Amino acid sequence: MSTDHSGTVGSTGVLIVGAGPAGLVLAVELARRGVRYRLVERDALPFAGARGKGLQPRTQELFEQLGVGERVRAHGGPYPAIRAYQGGQVVWEGRMDEPREPTPDVPYPNAWMLPQWRTGEILRERLAELGGTVGFGTALVSFSQDAGAVTAVLRHPDGTEERLRADYLVGADGGRSTVRRALGTGFAGETREEQRMVLADVRAEGVDREYWHTWPNSESGPSAFPLALCPLAGTDTFQLFQPLATDAEVPEITLPYLQQMLDHAAGPGRVRLTEVIWSSLFRANIRMAERFREGRVFLVGDAAHVHSPAGGQGLNTSVQDAWNLGWKLAAVASGAPAALLDSYQDERLPVAARVLGISTALHDKGFAGEEDAHRRDDPELHQLNLGYRDSALSRELRAAPGPVRAGDRAPDAPGTAPDGTPVRLFELFTGVQPVLLGFGPRAARLAAELAGPRLRAVAVLDPGQPVPAGASGFADTDGHAARAYQAGDALLLVRPDGYLGLATDTGDTGDTGDVDDVDDVDDKAADQVRDYLGTITGQS
Repeated sequence: MSTDHSGTVGSTGVLIVGAGPAGLVLAVELARRGVRYRLVERDALPFAGARGKGLQPRTQELFEQLGVGERVRAHGGPYPAIRAYQGGQVVWEGRMDEPREPTPDVPYPNAWMLPQWRTGEILRERLAELGGTVGFGTALVSFSQDAGAVTAVLRHPDGTEERLRADYLVGADGGRSTVRRALGTGFAGETREEQRMVLADVRAEGVDREYWHTWPNSESGPSAFPLALCPLAGTDTFQLFQPLATDAEVPEITLPYLQQMLDHAAGPGRVRLTEVIWSSLFRANIRMAERFREGRVFLVGDAAHVHSPAGGQGLNTSVQDAWNLGWKLAAVASGAPAALLDSYQDERLPVAARVLGISTALHDKGFAGEEDAHRRDDPELHQLNLGYRDSALSRELRAAPGPVRAGDRAPDAPGTAPDGTPVRLFELFTGVQPVLLGFGPRAARLAAELAGPRLRAVAVLDPGQPVPAGASGFADTDGHAARAYQAGDALLLVRPDGYLGLATDTGDTGDTGDVDDVDDVDDKAADQVRDYLGTITGQS
């Protein structure tokens, strides 16, 4: 791409403004689906702090699908136990959430610590592998939209400006979103100026990295939010966290200032800070956009909702927004009906509102000084049970649905491929196509008949049962898939983002013994799959 932008009018499929985790996830998803895009970031350099450091289980599953799961595991680590001190003595020890063992349907049951800067680094590396780049130092000056496209003006680091025509624009540019403000979209909520916290990534001596160290007797803030030093997994640094009294004056956040706070909380000379890597003064900001879409312009992540850090939901909800929107933009670019994009706001706005309520309640507990404010064992925080049952894209058509229904997350399960090698359902979901699971021989044959360039069929069978031509074989060797889905003899269509879109019975339900009636059931199921496929791909 030329660096002389003066007077140029470029074009792209999707212009993404903001290269934080949400913008990067969206770019990776579009890149792996072959969609033209541009990703620009106003700042000249990547974000250098650890601000959002916790990846919830559902986000870890998403990262596996994007091809970065192993890197996330290699560079992160589990959350450590918490120790509280008084006068240099340990007076309490516990955890935010008791560790859980992986299960066949939930491979990542625990939150995983990965500093935000490292998450960004991993996603940029993955984007580069797919041939993509980030346009750092490139600001969105203005934009307008018409029936056919969005016209944006970008200012590059050298001061030149470029006019760019994009089919769609996505604002992933944070809580102070230029895109949201230009749209005039309301950002309802509140900023609690009296609830401030100092955050800093630091290096320290005199403290081990086995625990999350806290000093509850600090007079700077409520007892439930003590001064804390949390070792950041995969690094040699700590995150320092200190709430501030309502009337406290905050000078420049320097090494001496942070050392003074730490000495006051822990006692002089016990812990020595040696370097400040990054710092910020956080104000409790709890807001959500009134809408996530205006014509050809979308909002994702902090541009659409901002959270308290309590519960570790902000970054996770942000990347889930991008994950939801990415496959839909790609599908429309490949011929799916444009109405598919309506489902982005319909699905994500209610989820964001629900999660914002959860994180705000935890935040309020902390500032009220409740003893259990540190707990993070609410299953909803893991985001595994957040789904889209009420979405127009969720079609539950079975006579007797099981516990996993259309709109729910599709569980994982281990099994074997036809050649006997181990395989997981999640591995079969990693492509860019929707996946049609056929449970039982009859459903498997029907799934194979429906497979094509826009649909992958997976035959979920007992060991030894033949795999029909046209389907990938999954032998449910220990019955884990059958137990997780309890689908009976059915077709389950898994959307490209890993949620069940359609669930329908086949002729193996046992409702009738008449061959013609059984065939009618299968014909009806096939028509339902074709109709749904037309909705999400444009081709039946």
